[in-house]
Amino acid sequence: MSEKEKEQTSPEEIVTRTTIADVYRAAKQLEGVAKRTRLIESDYFSERARNQVFMKPENLQHTGAFKLRGAYNRISQLSEEEKKRGVITASAGNHAQGVAFASQKLGVKAVICMPATTPILKVEATRAYGAEVVLHGDGFDEAFAHSLELQKKHGYVYIHPFNDLEVILGQGTVGLEIVEELRDVDAILCPVGGGGFASGVALAAKCVNPQVKVIGVEPENAACLKAAVDAGKIVTLSSSDTVADGCAVKTAGTLSYAFCKKYLDDIITVSEIEIMNALLSLIEKHKLVAEGAGVLALAALEKLPFQGKKVVAILSGGNIDISTISALIDKALIARGRVLCFSVPLPDKPGQLLNVSRILAEENANVIKLDHDQTKVTDSFKKVVLTVTVETHNNEHIERIIKALNRNGYDVTKIY
Repeated sequence: MSEKEKEQTSPEEIVTRTTIADVYRAAKQLEGVAKRTRLIESDYFSERARNQVFMKPENLQHTGAFKLRGAYNRISQLSEEEKKRGVITASAGNHAQGVAFASQKLGVKAVICMPATTPILKVEATRAYGAEVVLHGDGFDEAFAHSLELQKKHGYVYIHPFNDLEVILGQGTVGLEIVEELRDVDAILCPVGGGGFASGVALAAKCVNPQVKVIGVEPENAACLKAAVDAGKIVTLSSSDTVADGCAVKTAGTLSYAFCKKYLDDIITVSEIEIMNALLSLIEKHKLVAEGAGVLALAALEKLPFQGKKVVAILSGGNIDISTISALIDKALIARGRVLCFSVPLPDKPGQLLNVSRILAEENANVIKLDHDQTKVTDSFKKVVLTVTVETHNNEHIERIIKALNRNGYDVTKIY
């Protein structure tokens, strides 16, 4: 189908015409390019979810995410004339690297518009694949608008991150690999941003085995596909502020919405703390690193309305910088009661610090930071403020520590 024909065809017509043969064609295009990531069974997540859980580690894919599949399939379909024109897109993350990687492989010029606020590591990673990076605006919307201006000015071919059939088919090869490796899979959990990934995975899985349940997972703060399904039409969210920045999309694609409406069985939303907890569990139990969007499927496992089934959770990406992962881990530890920070006023006389330390030791709390500040103002000039951060086991352990301090006459203020 030519670009002009695609523009004149409704999303519903495209969905009707698309078959599993199209996904197999995309898989053929990706042979020797995309890694065939093998499933990893998880005893930990299986026990938590009361299902037999397998993880599909696309965080170990080239470029660190599934996105190169759709980008490569789309760019490989270009005519020679289109390849000479070059391609352009807007992205602050995985799609940028996917387009850059694919373009380098296929010898096509790539221009990527990224927000000026994009972390330098992501910018340099994109440039490392040979793409021209244009930094513009404070967020994706401004970068996207600028990319459209550049496309019109220079005649580039636009590679949309999710609202494009060939991109969707490329992403669908993930679903194909899952049903080929685990033929009796009962359910697949797939993260949702604009809906392109879920579209491809659901199309492939349901065409091979209509009994498979394919469930999309969105952040509660950026659930644009669920909003569209509930409204029966595409809607635009007022905001999309989430730690799963790869899925921080305000408006689902028209084509991806049509695919998901036909093939997706359900959508589960997860909270910010559930996302951070899933990330921490993945690191602790499997020694694997993923980004916020990459662990959405894991975050939804305990919300499944069934038990005893074979479930695949797709880890969609692992591109996360060290400072971000550190902040997310800290927040997850606090939420789990694994860290306690508190302050307490002490009489300004010898032995008080030692006494607090003794109580903490008796309660098996490990001190990791301590600030004994004689300059902080209290209700009495004869008192000083002690601020302590300790490692704890859980929230019940924290309560025991606070009660022990209270019994010994200390007035505790919990900071976090």
